[in-house]
Amino acid sequence: MLLDGFLQQCRQQPGGVALAENARQLSYAELLSRAQAVAAALQAHGVQPGQPVAIHLDRGVDAVIAVFGALLAGACYVPLDLKNPSSRLVFIVSDAQVKAVLGLGDVPIWLDAELWLNIADSPRIQPKPVATSLTGLAAILYTSGSTGRPRGVALSHAAIAAFAGWAAGLLALTPQDRIASSAPLFFDLSTFDLYAVLGAGASLHFLPAKLALAPARLSAWLGEQAISGWYTVPSLLAFLAYKGNLAQTPLESLRFLIFAGEVFPTSALIDLADVLPNTALYNFFGPTETNVCCYWLVRREQLQADQNIPIGQPAAGCELHIDAESGELWVRGSTVASGYWRKGRLASLLNEQGWYATGDRVSIDRGEYRFHGRLGRMLKCSGYRVEPAEIEAVVNAIDGVRECAVLGVDDPTAGQRPALFMVLEPEMELTEIRKVLSRQLPPYMQPSRYQVTAALHRLPNGKLDYQQLKELLEI
Repeated sequence: MLLDGFLQQCRQQPGGVALAENARQLSYAELLSRAQAVAAALQAHGVQPGQPVAIHLDRGVDAVIAVFGALLAGACYVPLDLKNPSSRLVFIVSDAQVKAVLGLGDVPIWLDAELWLNIADSPRIQPKPVATSLTGLAAILYTSGSTGRPRGVALSHAAIAAFAGWAAGLLALTPQDRIASSAPLFFDLSTFDLYAVLGAGASLHFLPAKLALAPARLSAWLGEQAISGWYTVPSLLAFLAYKGNLAQTPLESLRFLIFAGEVFPTSALIDLADVLPNTALYNFFGPTETNVCCYWLVRREQLQADQNIPIGQPAAGCELHIDAESGELWVRGSTVASGYWRKGRLASLLNEQGWYATGDRVSIDRGEYRFHGRLGRMLKCSGYRVEPAEIEAVVNAIDGVRECAVLGVDDPTAGQRPALFMVLEPEMELTEIRKVLSRQLPPYMQPSRYQVTAALHRLPNGKLDYQQLKELLEI
């Protein structure tokens, strides 16, 4: 089971610090005890092994308790983004067919009260032992879907464990490590924090959310907490390099930084590498469906401001293949997801040849893989994968919108941001569009640019002419 490493640490060092959040700390034994209480509560609620359980909690100590409780009950967890509009949360809970929703306090107004379980009310009792197969599902992570609705990526115990074990070995994690955590549960970066870190007996220290906007205070916190490693997104590390006062802030304990989720501008990475000369830097690459399929240990002497950095070598035992016609990266291996989850069933994500086709265009240069962008329309916005079709589906459903199209605009801090083109009825106001989108889309999917036009440019075959739309953005 995915928690085997954690359970071993509970036996070997029950008093060791597992989690720290502000002034709150939990030992390995205490984390296990609280997770077992949640597992018992789920079993009393009627949740059976293999069934999905949603997690309605922000990242932090309580969220880990809930996740581990779900796994100990034999369930798989479905993390929710609390910043999402309620309509999106309702869809995910319905589509995943969850049997319970774990949280704290009162029932959310959008949720059926019979599903709600307040983890604070879980009595400290032992759950019934369950048998968990490595091929059984451990998590369902919902991402933006090309059909216009969120899509659940179903990850098995074996897939997450394969990545976590590989990563723990690569970083040589030990119980002496103190790892910073900033990834929300619905982001696949969190699997490193939960299973590689706690499986190795290290302690996980939750980064206070307000520090993400205060880089000098963030770097001070990293030093004060003697943080030895951190897995996060390039935009936050670039901000830290630019405004974090790192030259005057000794981070003597910081062994490594890992970044993933978006392209790291090489000039910003050069700045980070210069101010942290003794810290190993790693570029992890891969969609949620593969977790991490490539990695590159940054070689400072290889960095050139006018060249994108490599994505490196195959990771975690993955096999990689480049399609000869399209240059698309195909992946197969132990970290690949079991499939897409839709209404309680799995749908295969493999192509006819048995590979997962990532939609990423890559090449090999001197034995290293390099990323050249997406083949389709998918965007990467602040580390999140965004399908323009999902935004378009929401916009097209608004009365007064005749048609629309979404394109990506390069953004130095977020990677990309959506730009929205619309043809509107004469009486329709742009402010109304903004209001609807603010209610129905999460912040990272909100368009950064709106453009109302008399018509959307089309090709002779009737399809949208995205090239002409892109040229309008440059005017």
